[in-house]
Amino acid sequence: MQQYARALADAVDQALPGWVQRSVLRRLPTAPPEVMEAAREAGRRAQQEVGAEVRRLLELDIDQHHTNPLALLREAARYPTEVLRAAGVAPVERDDFSRDRFPHDDYDLVPATWSDIDPALVDAGIAWGAAKAFTHKERHS
Repeated sequence: MQQYARALADAVDQALPGWVQRSVLRRLPTAPPEVMEAAREAGRRAQQEVGAEVRRLLELDIDQHHTNPLALLREAARYPTEVLRAAGVAPVERDDFSRDRFPHDDYDLVPATWSDIDPALVDAGIAWGAAKAFTHKERHS
């Protein structure tokens, strides 16, 4: 279980900075250099803060998990959102579910899946999820 958790934490750590920058460019394709510098800084903060939260969660025994890594990554939408707000980008139209579930996600950036963050997370996320399910079944069946 630990090897899968470590692999996922490492993959998240690698993916977060780029995801923040791509998220900014998704809503502001012609971002000026100062906005992209803010996006790079926000990506580093996301890596340090959210990446660390994900790693701490994955280091816990699975019976102590109060949430899951993807839920923590959904909270990382605040980083590109801050950059876009500061740049004066208008919020996008969102459906009722998105507005109700993620009220602060003005730009519809909250990832639904691992691949929304980075396709490189898919295999690590699936492997970790399968290992967690197997471990849980072994312990509690």
